[in-house]
Amino acid sequence: MKLWGGRFESGPSEVFQRFSWSLHFDRRLFAADILGSQAYARALARVGILQDSEAQAICDALASIPEPPADAPDEDIHTYVIRLLKVNAGALADKIHTGRSRNEQVSLDTRLWLRGEIDRTTALLRGLMASLLDFAGKHTDTIVAGYTHVRRAQPVTWAHYLLAYFEMFARDHQRLLQARARVNLMPLGSGALAGSGFPVDREGLAGELGFDGVTLNSMDVSADRDWALDYLSAASFCAIHLSRLAEDWIFYSSDEFGWLDLGDGVTSGSSLMPQKKNPDSLELIRGKCGRIFGSFTSLFTTMKGLPMTYNRDMQEDKEPLFDAVDQLTLSLEMTRGVVETTTLRPAPPLQAAEDGWLVATDLAEALSRAGVPFHQAHQLVGRLVLESVSQNRKPSEWTGEALHAFDPRFSPEMARFMNPAEGMKTRTAPGGTAPATVRAALAAAHSRLESMS
Repeated sequence: MKLWGGRFESGPSEVFQRFSWSLHFDRRLFAADILGSQAYARALARVGILQDSEAQAICDALASIPEPPADAPDEDIHTYVIRLLKVNAGALADKIHTGRSRNEQVSLDTRLWLRGEIDRTTALLRGLMASLLDFAGKHTDTIVAGYTHVRRAQPVTWAHYLLAYFEMFARDHQRLLQARARVNLMPLGSGALAGSGFPVDREGLAGELGFDGVTLNSMDVSADRDWALDYLSAASFCAIHLSRLAEDWIFYSSDEFGWLDLGDGVTSGSSLMPQKKNPDSLELIRGKCGRIFGSFTSLFTTMKGLPMTYNRDMQEDKEPLFDAVDQLTLSLEMTRGVVETTTLRPAPPLQAAEDGWLVATDLAEALSRAGVPFHQAHQLVGRLVLESVSQNRKPSEWTGEALHAFDPRFSPEMARFMNPAEGMKTRTAPGGTAPATVRAALAAAHSRLESMS
């Protein structure tokens, strides 16, 4: 069955059908199409196009339609539903499209579906954030090396490191909710591009279907996929952050670092090398990022040169959108599984912090607090590091007396800053890595997470 055809002497060619039909992927909009059509039937009753009994008969007939089988002979999900509606409701089915275009129907169905997927995604994201906080709570005083340029930089706590990812994912949560707000506007009543010829109650439809409001321009509705791009943009940001965490943990769990033990359930072995325990879950998370970026780029490129209003190119919105949703939700589930089964070995990251002159900034700041201009303090500590490296001398091997002998501007008590834990205590400004500050930040993060639900 087609929703068009009177104008044509013959049907589409077989190759055009294969090229243009979309039921094989848009069938996942089935529940949304039923819900939207039922609401529209009731709206038609309110303006006298249908009797109340007819609207109820249509709603009942729609409710009895089964999900489409894989071999259903229909162009798309909308023609499948109409075909089965006609089987179940007879000629009454011919009234359901009064004043309604497939353009707005597609927009409605996809918005309804995506709204639910965003709700599912944000719930998964909050679950991951909770797992990060649980892991952080075990390590508010655990010292690790922090890096810039993939070089040891300054000591931080493992909790502080994990809270950095919490902040990234908190922004992702916010972006997804912002995208949801733009998704959650009701397009029915816009027609193909010029608006409905019937006085349907758009606000009433919006309320019934759980939308925040209605779209404000019928031409815009027909041309618009910004809301899908908003989701894909938010998904891409989240994928970046998942990929960066995966990259970190691939390195941190390697033999060269030895910081993390990944759970057996999220790792794989080698078909040849019996000793291998590979971080395949993290590598796949990192890889999925590319697919999500590709989905955004695909739709972004599709939309860039389209004239007003609807063009069939816009059918190409669904496969990238569907794939991005699938890959992001799977990646979030997988990342949470990794976080919850990973343990930190405190000794290797502490040794990295103690041996690598990560205390140099703490020592320079101690000099600065004692009255030495910071640039001079920087130069002085740099010379100390240079001499120590040339002698293979670790920070802990410097006594107060030796420091003072190296340069009188070092007071003997400054030797305590050779211990990474001492310098960290000074970083008490909000956002810093002092353990007390981190514990406060962790408590605040728990409160923020609760408020997100």
